[in-house]
Amino acid sequence: GDTVLKGQKIATARGFVSAPVHASSSGTIIEIGPRAVQHSSQIDGDCIIIETDGKEEWIEHHGIEDPLNAPIDLLSEHIREAGITGMGGAGFPTIIKLSPPPKANIESLIINAVECEPYITADDMLMREHADEIIVGIQIMARLVNPKSILVGIEDNKPEAIAAMIAAAQRNKVQDKAIKIITVPTKYPSGSEKQLIQILTGKEVPSGSIPADVGVVCQNLGTAHAVFQAIVKGEPLIRRVTTLTGDAIKNPGNVWALIGTPIAHLLQTAGVDGSKLSRLIMGGPMMGFTLHSTEIPVIKSSNCLIASTTEELPMQDAEQACIRCSSCTQVCPMQLLPQQLFWYSRSKELEKVQQYNLLDCIECGACSYVCPSNIPLVQYFRFAKGEIKKHVVETERSDHARLRFEARQDRLDKELAEKEAKRKARAEKTAKAKAAKAQKAALEPTSTEGVTTNPEDQSKILKTAMAKSTKLWKDAEKALSVVESSATEEQKNQLEAHRAKVDRLKEKAEKTQRAFKEFKAKATAPPATTPAATETPLTERKVNSDNSEKQA
Repeated sequence: GDTVLKGQKIATARGFVSAPVHASSSGTIIEIGPRAVQHSSQIDGDCIIIETDGKEEWIEHHGIEDPLNAPIDLLSEHIREAGITGMGGAGFPTIIKLSPPPKANIESLIINAVECEPYITADDMLMREHADEIIVGIQIMARLVNPKSILVGIEDNKPEAIAAMIAAAQRNKVQDKAIKIITVPTKYPSGSEKQLIQILTGKEVPSGSIPADVGVVCQNLGTAHAVFQAIVKGEPLIRRVTTLTGDAIKNPGNVWALIGTPIAHLLQTAGVDGSKLSRLIMGGPMMGFTLHSTEIPVIKSSNCLIASTTEELPMQDAEQACIRCSSCTQVCPMQLLPQQLFWYSRSKELEKVQQYNLLDCIECGACSYVCPSNIPLVQYFRFAKGEIKKHVVETERSDHARLRFEARQDRLDKELAEKEAKRKARAEKTAKAKAAKAQKAALEPTSTEGVTTNPEDQSKILKTAMAKSTKLWKDAEKALSVVESSATEEQKNQLEAHRAKVDRLKEKAEKTQRAFKEFKAKATAPPATTPAATETPLTERKVNSDNSEKQA
């Protein structure tokens, strides 16, 4: 339902290896959902569908003044926000390649202008008509990577493009660094990144490494022109040059195709003959793949569309058993073993195919082309790569779930430990309070000296004092045992003071017990004879004395 303008950002990059998407024309968003997309597995992908209004109304945009002296951070941000990706086939975000690691010593910036597959002439026409703009784009990229040399590789079958680039390079230099235009033999697959690096510099990129590891940054020619458009004109990547060719097309040629344009519209523009059309191939005849729908949109790496007839590109014969001729091994530019990779890919032995460096395969199709048994080796390799990628994603999800579970267990264990620590702290606090109470009670006087009460009241007082002191002693002993069992190393040094208090309470309790026992003993003893308070007659005293003796 939103109205968008040409060049407006409609999708933001979420991951590191991703790029934003911009509206290639003005109009209204009518749908966001799965549609057929350009992919060898013929899967659908989420698409944003724009109903164009025909106005081609741009957003407000402007470039950077004096880009060759502008801050590098500003240039990088513009390239990132312009959504520029590699336009040679892989579609890798350009800004990542233009931001090599700090420790990398970039010696060469290589511009890949090699179109080694038949039919494709997009880069050839781009160099003929926009050579100066390409050179400026190369200068901007050179500012970001600061190479010692700048090399542009062009096939020797493009004389007009070579002449245009040489003239433009002579008119523009990067400070003291000249842009060298180098012709390379027209031999497949010299346009592959690693093969071109070896041809131009003699360096070989090891297995599992990237060109930056050997001091090289390689960019496509179309990418250099897109950088010029983004930095100088402020236009995001919303169009590219695409070759429309094949015997089923009446008007073959190269066109500026807006990103998102349906293939059906390009075919109609080029005048396709439906009666002759046999196959639609996106890309070249070697590395391209058959399209299953004409509603598939043009993407940033769509450099060629072949509408072939049956005679031009006949359907492949039925697959037969491998005869172990080793022809595939002889033509592999990456020096792999396609025969072993085929067996392990077919049996889904993912560990084995990785051991045989399947991920180094550039899917050039040379092995499939020479196979006498018509085995579609590249399709097997693509399938195995997809399975490896799927396995990696599942492993990452499993590891993420495991980490979440372990984090949850750690959190629960921590909460349990905190609760236990709090419980021990409360127990220690209670024990200390009881010990302090016992010590205070022990210091209170319990003596009954000077108390003038009757024997019964005195007995109750002594009995209460004995019970109280005994209870304080026992409570102190229990508190001491609790402290001893849960005391830390620092608290153990204070246990002697607690024991001394318990000993004093014990002594106090024993003292009150003895006092009570002595009082009970005196209370049960016979009363002692006491002299008369007043003088009595002698006869009476004698009688009383006699009675006392008898009683005794």
